[in-house]
Amino acid sequence: MKNKNNRITLIYILVSLFMVVICHGLLGKYFSLYTSPYYFLIENIIFIAVSATFLKSILHKKDIKNTVVYNKLRNTNIEIKESNERYDIVSKATSDIIWDWKIQEDEMSWNRGIENVFGYAPDQVGTGSKWWFDKIHPEDTIKMSIKLYSFIEQKTEKWQDQYRFRCADGTYKFVLDRGFILKDKNGKSVRMIGAIQDITKQKEEEQRLKLLETVITQAKDSIIITEPDLYDGNIPKIVYVNPAFSVMSGYEPDEIIGESPNIFIGPNSDMQEYEKLSSSIKNKQDCQIETISYKKNREEYWVGFSMLPVYNSDGELSHWVSIQRDITEEKKQEVEKEQLIRELTQNNKDLQQFSYITSHNLRAPLSNLTGLLNLIEDIPIENPELKEILDGFNKSTHLLNETIEDLVKVIVIKDNPSIQKEDLSLKDVFENVFSQLDFLIGLHKPIIIIDFEKVAVLHTNKAYLESILLNLLTNAIKYKSENKKSKITISANKVDDTVFLVFKDNGIGIDLVRNKDKVFGLYQRFHDFPDSKGLGLYLVKSQVEAMGGTIDIESEVNKGTTFTLTFKNK
Repeated sequence: MKNKNNRITLIYILVSLFMVVICHGLLGKYFSLYTSPYYFLIENIIFIAVSATFLKSILHKKDIKNTVVYNKLRNTNIEIKESNERYDIVSKATSDIIWDWKIQEDEMSWNRGIENVFGYAPDQVGTGSKWWFDKIHPEDTIKMSIKLYSFIEQKTEKWQDQYRFRCADGTYKFVLDRGFILKDKNGKSVRMIGAIQDITKQKEEEQRLKLLETVITQAKDSIIITEPDLYDGNIPKIVYVNPAFSVMSGYEPDEIIGESPNIFIGPNSDMQEYEKLSSSIKNKQDCQIETISYKKNREEYWVGFSMLPVYNSDGELSHWVSIQRDITEEKKQEVEKEQLIRELTQNNKDLQQFSYITSHNLRAPLSNLTGLLNLIEDIPIENPELKEILDGFNKSTHLLNETIEDLVKVIVIKDNPSIQKEDLSLKDVFENVFSQLDFLIGLHKPIIIIDFEKVAVLHTNKAYLESILLNLLTNAIKYKSENKKSKITISANKVDDTVFLVFKDNGIGIDLVRNKDKVFGLYQRFHDFPDSKGLGLYLVKSQVEAMGGTIDIESEVNKGTTFTLTFKNK
């Protein structure tokens, strides 16, 4: 710049000298008569020298000023370039969506976050504010727009709001949007730059925490939160209690926070349980105890509670949560139940003893009566009335004997729930049963169909199975329909390790609408047959259940009955 100023000054001097020489030659003819011909030449040369000096000084000052302006512009450009570079770096490094809105021109630009967070490809992103507002959830649009435009008209520079923004796949994410506004010299908003942050997880966590808070505050059980560490050997200090705790203990939150739960200990508290609790806290293990606790008025009550450790994100123990419940009534009921169980057990033993004594004492007289009746059968009796009386007496005696035998079987079953099982051939078992019912089958001549092709062997108790089959077959034959030929179908089927024995007849049936809950009851009769004792089906059900099986019935009056016995064949 200095050389340039010197050149300009030199050119100025040369041009001025050239003009002076020309003027001197032209004007010398007219002024030579009055003055020296070199007077004006010297005067002009001096003027040129002085003016050249001034010119050079002016050019030098201007040069200094231009240098300052140039340096400022250069520094400004450097700062702008560095700012743009930082902006690019921040845009790439941050997970936020950065946007730039020229308000007057309604032009918007977005960084790559719009694609990374919301899934929009570059050609899907609009260049105006309408595209932005169209993606805001309909329930949030009006509220957000009003707040934004109100902010633009105000003097503040910073704005933020939360709303839901639609993703490319149609779902919505919660976002926190923060903006900074730029204004011209007249205070008019011309540009706005902002950053959108995805806070969906934070919102979900907030909702989860609100839900947990609601659960804790509305819970009927008492909830206590304590510090993580033991306090002077005591249970850690309390930092929170829910309303249910105040109802249960009588302590208000401000009376108990900062205290140790040791204040609930009283003379009748179980100290072993508290030692168990302290040990669990030392070892950072969850614990459950039951003990007597004391309310604020020192009233005793039973409490059952657990202590659960809570860890922070770094895996460090931060708190203990205790869930407590007043179990005073449960304890009273437990004591009453234990007393009732003892009484029932004793009553059951007494009844069993009574049953054994009764059956034993009755069997001897019955045996004598049966023997006498057998002797009378050999004596000819001519009086028809006496013969009828003796026949009825004989029949009643045999019926009573069968009843006592059935009762003894029931007592044995109830007294010995564990029975011995073995692999039995169903065919052999049924042949044995048929031989015992040979007379009854020959008398009534029913049609009996047997299908054991799918199941040949059953793992169960032989005596019980034969007794069950005798009862069911006897009932099917005895309670046959008078209007049609008796037909009995017996089949066995197997599914996995489960065996189904099905007994089906076309007899008189049972009215299940009236008697469904009584079918397998003790001393339940459904027909007016004189020799019906009401014990058979009760005995069958007891034997089936003793072998770990179940029995179901389907029946319809005058159409027949189907019994389904289910056993585990293992």
